[in-house]
Parts: sequence; C-alpha cells; structure tokens
Amino acid sequence: MPLIDQVQQDMVAAMKSRDEARLSALRLIKAALMKQKVDSPKPLDEAAEMQVLKSLIKQRIDAAEMFRKGGRPEQAAKEEAERSLIESYLPAGATEQEIDAAIAEAMAETGVTSLKQMGVVMKAAQARLKGKTVDGKALSDKVRSKLS
Repeated sequence: MPLIDQVQQDMVAAMKSRDEARLSALRLIKAALMKQKVDSPKPLDEAAEMQVLKSLIKQRIDAAEMFRKGGRPEQAAKEEAERSLIESYLPAGATEQEIDAAIAEAMAETGVTSLKQMGVVMKAAQARLKGKTVDGKALSDKVRSKLS
C-alpha cells in the first residue's frame, strides 16, 4: 500500500478517536507528500516518500532545538512528538553492527585508505545500507574516524 494511503487511513482512525495531536501530525505528512506529488513530474516512488519523511524529521529536530533555546519546552515537546510519529513511517533503522559491517565491507571493496577519498567509501556504505534508515552525519563521522 502506498504511504499516502496508509497516512489517509491513519488520519481517519485519528479523527474517530479524536486524537488531535496525532491528526495534526498526519495532516502535516499528507500535505508534504501531496506537495511532492504535485511538484514532481514523475510518480512518487518509495525513495521519494522516504526523502520527504526525512526532511520533515530534520525540520522537527531543528524546530525543537530552537524552541528549547527560546525557552519554550512545551512547544519543543510537541515537535518531538511529531518527529517520533513521522519516524514510525520510516523503515527500521540500521544497527551499529550493521553500519560498522557496511563500512568495513565498503573499505575492503574500494581499497580506500585516505580521507581524501571518503566519498567513495560513503557511497559504497550507503549502497549496502539501502532500505534501512541511517543518519548520514553519523555514518560520515564513523567513516571519517576509520579513515583517519
């Protein structure tokens, strides 16, 4: 089932249970997916859907951080709740062992030993972790530490 249909079903359930916070977050997801669908000339595939969700998560993290700095913890908590709901639609995250194994395999395959060629290792590691949710910054930091 396409993600947008799943979100629509969850919206109906949230409406019936009168869960306003969940409904608000689901409407946010649906609006972002519909905008992407309208803006893009090609049909919305799973990779594009995941990219939309990841950008929404990043927005929520940044907003929560700003609210905390601004002394509004209740608004930051709302953003965190929305983030966790959005994350529930992403595929399972890769474990530390899977990430380490992918980096080791990528380094062995490419034969890279210098930090200048870090991009080659990153690309190979990301290809091995395809289908799993991986934080790009964390992956980059791990690759950098192994190469230096």
